[in-house]
Amino acid sequence: MRLTVHLDTFDRLNPCAYVILWLDKESNTWSREGHVGLDLPESGALAVDTGDTLVYSPNSRRPLCVLEGLDLHRGTEGPFEGEVGRAQWCRDDGLPPAPGHWHVQCVDQEVTRPEHNALAADDSESCSRRR
Repeated sequence: MRLTVHLDTFDRLNPCAYVILWLDKESNTWSREGHVGLDLPESGALAVDTGDTLVYSPNSRRPLCVLEGLDLHRGTEGPFEGEVGRAQWCRDDGLPPAPGHWHVQCVDQEVTRPEHNALAADDSESCSRRR
């Protein structure tokens, strides 16, 4: 299962800041599909800790972002399209995390690759095309 998650309202960082991520539950990885005003790599790792999803850059032990309440290991009852929650953008400058929000735009049950992944498939109809 792959989720398309939209993160936004990080007004303290940039009033227009947003990022769209594909979260792959099976591989515990993510891929950046679009962003403005937030500096992050093209992909990285995911971890779930006490019901929150932690978004990591490829070679870091410190999360870039915490998606509060987005539990990727809930089983069949979620996550679901339209689900929302609070996001905390972790800062490198010593300031407290910048608050924002996340919402699940799409839940894709099919096995397809994200657009910016080296193994991307061009022939599949994906959630990102329905934005």
